[in-house]
Amino acid sequence: MRVDRVAGWVQAHPLSPSDVDCATAVMLKILDGKCKMGSIDKIVMEQLYEVVKDQPGLRFGDDYHALIAAARQDADEAMKNFIYEKRVLAETAISRPVMKAFKAMLREQGLFAGHNSEEEIE
Repeated sequence: MRVDRVAGWVQAHPLSPSDVDCATAVMLKILDGKCKMGSIDKIVMEQLYEVVKDQPGLRFGDDYHALIAAARQDADEAMKNFIYEKRVLAETAISRPVMKAFKAMLREQGLFAGHNSEEEIE
């Protein structure tokens, strides 16, 4: 799934500010190396974050997005530890049922459907 397909998916399935927060929290988890998703799902989530990062969230704004941008440029061990701390705080701010509902919505609405290899999503 290419970024333009993810952007099209978002147009067809607009995300709420709470959903944008969830996408931000998942991006933090990917960056701190604690995400248990498969490699293809991680790439799709990174693309989703890229599409929605400029949309308003309820809790996380420019400071989180600047941190994520910096971590994507240089993810040394100190940065990973700092990202980990921010991710734990982010996940504390979002209830588990909200995060589970977000992930279920992504699956049910077909964000992850139809790709079998990383070549299809690059």
